[in-house]
Amino acid sequence: MLDPIYNRFSKDIGIDLGTANTLVYVKGKGIVINEPSVVAINQKTKQILAIGEEAKRMVGRTPAHIVAHRPLVDGVISDFEVTEQMLRYFIEKVNHTAFSFLNRPRVVVGIPSGVTEVEKRAVQDATLNAGARMALLVEEPMAAAIGARLPVQDATGSMIVDIGGGTAEIAVISLGGIVISRSIRVAGDEMNENIIQFARDEFNLLLGERTAEEVKIKIGSAYALKEKMKTQIRGRDLVTGLPKEVTVTDDQIRAALQRSVRVIVNNIKTAVEETPPELVADIMERGITLAGGGALLRGLDRLVASETQMPVTLADDPLTAVVRGAGIVLEDLEGLKDVLMVTQFEQIPR
Repeated sequence: MLDPIYNRFSKDIGIDLGTANTLVYVKGKGIVINEPSVVAINQKTKQILAIGEEAKRMVGRTPAHIVAHRPLVDGVISDFEVTEQMLRYFIEKVNHTAFSFLNRPRVVVGIPSGVTEVEKRAVQDATLNAGARMALLVEEPMAAAIGARLPVQDATGSMIVDIGGGTAEIAVISLGGIVISRSIRVAGDEMNENIIQFARDEFNLLLGERTAEEVKIKIGSAYALKEKMKTQIRGRDLVTGLPKEVTVTDDQIRAALQRSVRVIVNNIKTAVEETPPELVADIMERGITLAGGGALLRGLDRLVASETQMPVTLADDPLTAVVRGAGIVLEDLEGLKDVLMVTQFEQIPR
């Protein structure tokens, strides 16, 4: 009864609550926030000093009593209270009107497809405690498919691979539901760890997480490149303890990333093997769509196409596919309510 009044004053929000980045979509406006999922905390006072971009700049550069860390690990909440504070910060940043009792928004949150009921409840509770009037959950591969404009409600098969920071989500979708899904905790962060381990093993060089990510973005690849690339990496020599700089090539980094890339590709092939034949025929015609930041790894689309013998396309702006999908659900909540995750804890608006 009061919904029309609430809807007039509140700005409904779609959130891609990622391990690496949090993106926020506001109904009628589009994507308004894209910041790292990092929170800086003073361990002495337990006070939150910074959230998002400002907190990420502090990573690896703080005194002992200030810790900059991610409250989400592998796509799920590892620190409930800090996640709640982070969500509150983002919600208040886009929803700051004078009518505080009326402007509590409905929030659609993207979460990994393999989470447990307890993990779903944790996301919902954190969102509600952060100021939402209603917390609705949508599986990330479903949101990514909607954001990539795949025909998810049709009686045809669509395959989406969403590679984020903490998880890689693989799903076959038909008639508004997920037919086959695989959620693996090998994605962008694991690739960074591969580069850190490679530098340690090959050069006795200790790299920071940010440096490893920069190397991955600069010259990382999953398939042999036509033009050779190289870059310098700087860190601490584990033998002398002094600063050290070495030059690495794209071949070396590709070999380092091979372990994680192979796990992702093998899971894609397994998902195809488990898919009903009629849907496989549809996917062979439509192809596999890649989304998420990990999809930007050079040559990954070519490698997946080579391994599966299917056409592979990259979603438009793969980094924002999930939050755009959450936004599309928000814009047409009645028409797309079937794609939301219905649990015993939530009520879908009628």
